[in-house]
Amino acid sequence: MRLQCEVEVVSRLLPTCGLRGRGRGTRALLSLGRPPGRTRGGGVYLMVCTARDRVGVRYKVQENIERFFTRFVEEGKATVRLREPAVDVCLSKANASNLKNFLSAVRLAHQGTDIGALPLSTLVPAKNSEVEKPKTKMIITSRRDYPLTKNFPYSLEHLQTSYCKLARIDMRVLCLKKLRKLDLSHNHIKQLPATIGDLICLQELNLHDNHLESFSGALCNSTLQKSLQFLDLSQNKIKALPIQFCQLRELINLKLDDNELIRLPFKIGQLDHLRFLSAARNKLPFLPSDFRKLCLENLDLFGNPFEQPNPLVPNIQLKIPLTLLECAARATVNYRIPYGCHLLPSHLCEDLEVAKTCQCGSACLSSFIQITVTMNLHHVAHTVVLVDNMGGTEAPIISYFCSLDCYSQFLDRYLQSNG
Repeated sequence: MRLQCEVEVVSRLLPTCGLRGRGRGTRALLSLGRPPGRTRGGGVYLMVCTARDRVGVRYKVQENIERFFTRFVEEGKATVRLREPAVDVCLSKANASNLKNFLSAVRLAHQGTDIGALPLSTLVPAKNSEVEKPKTKMIITSRRDYPLTKNFPYSLEHLQTSYCKLARIDMRVLCLKKLRKLDLSHNHIKQLPATIGDLICLQELNLHDNHLESFSGALCNSTLQKSLQFLDLSQNKIKALPIQFCQLRELINLKLDDNELIRLPFKIGQLDHLRFLSAARNKLPFLPSDFRKLCLENLDLFGNPFEQPNPLVPNIQLKIPLTLLECAARATVNYRIPYGCHLLPSHLCEDLEVAKTCQCGSACLSSFIQITVTMNLHHVAHTVVLVDNMGGTEAPIISYFCSLDCYSQFLDRYLQSNG
C-alpha cells in the first residue's frame, strides 16, 4: 500500500541536544510492505522515499508503534510515533480518505494481523515522478518548446504559452482544473471555446495580441463569473462585447486597448469590483450611461474619437401614448417585480436586462430621449490618463430621459448653468 504526501521525520532526541526539527515536510512516497524477494517470513516495514533518497528509509512496524496522532486526519495530517528509533513520522498534505486507509493498514500491521490480510506493497525505490514536487508553473515562449507529444502536468496553476503561433486553444489546456493563471498572449487565436469556462479556479486570463473578433456570451455565463479577476483582451479585433459581459462581476482589472470597439458594455456599472480599466485607442464615440456608476483607481481612454456632446440636439425616440409593452416593462423594473424565462419569453427578459435609466431614476425601454453630455472622468476614477493630446480629462456620456418633462427640467438646469 502506498501514500503520496509530505513527510517530516522528527527525532524525539533532538530537544535533549538543544535542537529542533525544521517544521516543514518534504514531498515523499510512503509504502507499507516487505522487501522484494521475501514472500514468506520477515516483518512488515514502513518505507519513506523522498527525492533526495529514492531508495528510502525503512522502519519496522509490528509492535513498534507507540501512538497514532489523528486529530487532524480530515485535513490530511497525522503523526505515527515509533518506539525504535525514537522518531515521529509527521504526515501532511495527504488525501484524507487515502490517509485513513493507510493508517488503518499500518495499525493492523502493528497489531500483528496475518500478512495475507494486509494490502502490502513490494518495497522498491520510488520513481522520480512519485516523489518530485508537483509542477505548478510552466512558461513556454517559443513554438519550438511547445509540447506536442506530452501532456501538460495536471498540477499546473500557472501556464504561459506565448509566441507559439497558436491558431486555437489546445484542448489539453482545458483539462488543467487547478489552473489559476493562463497567459496565451502573442498568438494567432481567433476564437475562444466555451469550455474555458470549465476552468473553475481561473483568476487571470491574458489574451493580449491575438486575432480575436469577439468574446463569447457563454463564457460570461460560465463559472468565470465567480473566479475571473484579471482579463487582458488588448490588441485584438473586437468590435463589441456581449450584453452578458457584465456578469463577470469579480473583475478587478480589465484591459481592452487597441481593439476596434465602437461601444463599451451597456451595463458596465454592474462591475462593482472593477478598479483598473483601460480601453485606449479604440473607436468609442461616447460612454454608456452606466459608466458613471464605476469606482476606479485607474482609467485610460486615450486615443478614442469621442464626439462633441450637444445636449440641445436630442435623439427623440418617445412614443406617445406609451405602448402597453413599454408601460408593463417600466412597471416591472421600477417596482422590482420578479421575472424570468419561466414567466416571460426570453427576448422580453433580454430587453428588461438592458432597460435604460432616466435622470429621475425611472426605467424606460424603447421610448426615451437620448443626449450626450460631458463628464469629467475624475468623477469615476482616482487616476485618469489624458483622453487626448490637449490634456483633457472629459468625455461624452449618454443620458436618457423617460419623458419630455424630465428632459425639459434637465434643459432648464443646463441653460442656467451655461448662462
